[in-house]
Amino acid sequence: MLHLALRMAAHRITALLAVACAVLGGAALITTTGVLAESGLRSQPPPGRLGGADVVVAAEQEFHPSGDLPLALPERATVPAALVDRLAGLPGVTAAVGDIGFPAALVDGRGRPVPVARDPGTAGHGWSSTRLLAGARIEGRAPSGAKTVAVDAAAGLAVGDRVRVVANGRPAAAYRVSALVDAPGAEGGVYFADRTAAALAGREAGGGGPRAGTVDLIGLRAADGAGARVAAAVRAEVAGTGLKVTTGADRGDAVAPGVGSARSLLVLLAGSLGGIVLLITGFVVAGALGVTIAGQRRDLALMRAVGATPKQIRRLAAAQSTVVAVIALVPGVAAGYLLAERFRDLLADRGVLPEELPLFVSPLPALATLLLVVAAVRLSARCAAWRTSRMPATEAVAESHSEPRAPSRGRTTAGGLLILGACALSVVPLLSRTVLGASVTSIAGILAAIGLAMSGPALVRSAGEAVVRRLRPGTAAPTWLALSNVRAYALRLSGVVGPLAMGVVFVLTYVLAQSTVQAATAEDTRTGTLAQYELTAPSLGGLPEGTLSAVRDLPGVRAAELAGTTTVVWEYQELGEPAVESASAMILAPGARDVVDLGVTDGDLDRLTGATVAVSGEAARTRGAGLGERVRLVLGDGARVDARVVAVYERGLGFGPVVLSRELAAGHTTTGLDRRVLVRTDGTREAGRALAALAADRPGLAVASTAPEATGADTPPEVWINLAVVVVLLGYLLLSIANKLVAATAQRRTEIAALRLVGTTPRQIRAMMRCEAAVIAAAALVSGLLLSALPLALLGQGFLGRPWPAGPAWLLPAVAATVVLTSYLTIELPTRHALRTPPAEALRTP
Repeated sequence: MLHLALRMAAHRITALLAVACAVLGGAALITTTGVLAESGLRSQPPPGRLGGADVVVAAEQEFHPSGDLPLALPERATVPAALVDRLAGLPGVTAAVGDIGFPAALVDGRGRPVPVARDPGTAGHGWSSTRLLAGARIEGRAPSGAKTVAVDAAAGLAVGDRVRVVANGRPAAAYRVSALVDAPGAEGGVYFADRTAAALAGREAGGGGPRAGTVDLIGLRAADGAGARVAAAVRAEVAGTGLKVTTGADRGDAVAPGVGSARSLLVLLAGSLGGIVLLITGFVVAGALGVTIAGQRRDLALMRAVGATPKQIRRLAAAQSTVVAVIALVPGVAAGYLLAERFRDLLADRGVLPEELPLFVSPLPALATLLLVVAAVRLSARCAAWRTSRMPATEAVAESHSEPRAPSRGRTTAGGLLILGACALSVVPLLSRTVLGASVTSIAGILAAIGLAMSGPALVRSAGEAVVRRLRPGTAAPTWLALSNVRAYALRLSGVVGPLAMGVVFVLTYVLAQSTVQAATAEDTRTGTLAQYELTAPSLGGLPEGTLSAVRDLPGVRAAELAGTTTVVWEYQELGEPAVESASAMILAPGARDVVDLGVTDGDLDRLTGATVAVSGEAARTRGAGLGERVRLVLGDGARVDARVVAVYERGLGFGPVVLSRELAAGHTTTGLDRRVLVRTDGTREAGRALAALAADRPGLAVASTAPEATGADTPPEVWINLAVVVVLLGYLLLSIANKLVAATAQRRTEIAALRLVGTTPRQIRAMMRCEAAVIAAAALVSGLLLSALPLALLGQGFLGRPWPAGPAWLLPAVAATVVLTSYLTIELPTRHALRTPPAEALRTP
């Protein structure tokens, strides 16, 4: 059987190229998705400044919902400082260091911050933290007293220099550089005397701060050969406390909790892409195999005539397709690993992933791709050969030069049901004005396109018969021939129209769903932001003390309030089952209603104090979180809180599902500093100039307009990610469609030769094929637009209050031009090639 399959594959190599291209592209996409998913589960950042620690003890930075993947908690949770001395006394421990990180930045002579670390929010450390560095070279002496510091050697300073430092929001103060620290592979920082660092960070034992008496993590150094024994002893010591003990490559997780969020994003991204990738890949591979097997019906029918059983016919079709798939899988999988690396670079460039988080590369994605693709190919090949294998031998030979007289009723009915189901699914954006609700639009469009592909033969045949009946006697011969082919070969034509229509539907629904959500979000934000300006201090890790009062004292300022952002995990009941959602949450004070308008429909933001929250109307409706109800939240550092709902607002897309009070979030963020001040002025230029002068006078402050067109920063990274996904998937679809068209046209060389022998000129044949190309392009565009119309109309109504979506005006003309060009070139070029072969030779060649 394998030998015969190889002979058939070699004999029909041109037709099988479409299958090879479909498998190659699908393998690349599936491998890419697999690499991203595995990286999200297994990738580890380098240990960085913890490279010299053998054992690290830190708080758990993940929330583990029941029966679901863990959710990352990006805010630093703390460890009791008293634990440092207990662990230092364990056998084999040579050093125990309680590490803390807090905002710190150097300021040059012109009042500009000098970067010394990638994250200024955790750049400040105590001197003892240098004992956790690997291979550190230190020049000078340890800081002593409150006015000496050690800095990273890359800062360009020398021992004995004077430098100004902004630490944890305090005004810039003068320090003397006592040492330079050079640690390869570790992020730089500013090192204070241990007692000074604890005082600046509010970590002194007995202090009044919310994190007094705590450290961020504990690093332990062990005697030679005692690392495993120390780790076991530490685990026993901290058992039941909720603390996590890490060694080896896992130490990198403790450096920055935000890396856990990045890994979770990779898992979510791979999960969201995986369904679409598998759906499109399966559709394209099945379509390519359908065209290929259709071109071999004569060979398969002859085998039936000489005694081959139906099972043998199906096995033969599956075997030759598997051979081609395995050959194409090798470059496809290799391309998938390269594509995954490029995609990771895109995410890092856009700030979605940290630069230090690498991909985890293993053979598992390749193995999964092999199993999935081979299974899909074998199943699709068997399904494509099913009809021919089950027919009587004489009938199979007779039908090998034509198509079935009537399309399958079961297939047509299933396609119609899919289209109806997609229409029902399109209603979701009317019921849920959320990103998840909008994503259903793309799924509905693709399901409708699959339904069209299944019911396409019946629709194309019915349309072809209706058009042919209305043809006038004077119709040109090429046009009559083309429309007659449409009627007679509806299955062949729909096999091309379906994927093209899917491409149209996919691009329109995927892109316009993103742009519509973005437009609705921007509208919520624009309408709800009353402040014209915002002050931030990104290079300082947070706003310095006194910024708010200084802003309020400026002439022309009518209102100014602090605002922040954190992450919360919301636990709630959905259909009687426990559910969780990780979401971004704003942190506001009661006076925030003077600078933001959330569109409060119930309650009042003036009551946003203590353990209280405001929630969006969508969340209140679906989660039973109305006014006065209590909600269970897990804050960004893992702290569980029960908060009372004091306001319900309607602009949830722009401001998120939940807003926290400042008191509720206090002590549960990594830096503890406010991120920005929202400022509403009287609108005069003098007020704007006063704000700019204040920012210029204070180190690290930056002022910007809150208008989207002024900041130019309203395009979230997710939009660029989705655009890259659309481009890659569209390229795969177009390549597969082009190969299918080329293969289908090449298989018609006998038909073209017969037409030439009865007197049809090459010019007439080209005109006939161009007419067919026009029919294919028109049918794909019309059906794609019709299938997209309802989901997009309901999306626009639900999100923008109008029955059309928001998006670029050039998208539809670009899609139409792409479809027309693809149809024309992939039919015109093979036709010209077929016309170069003499008719007698073409008929003689099987």
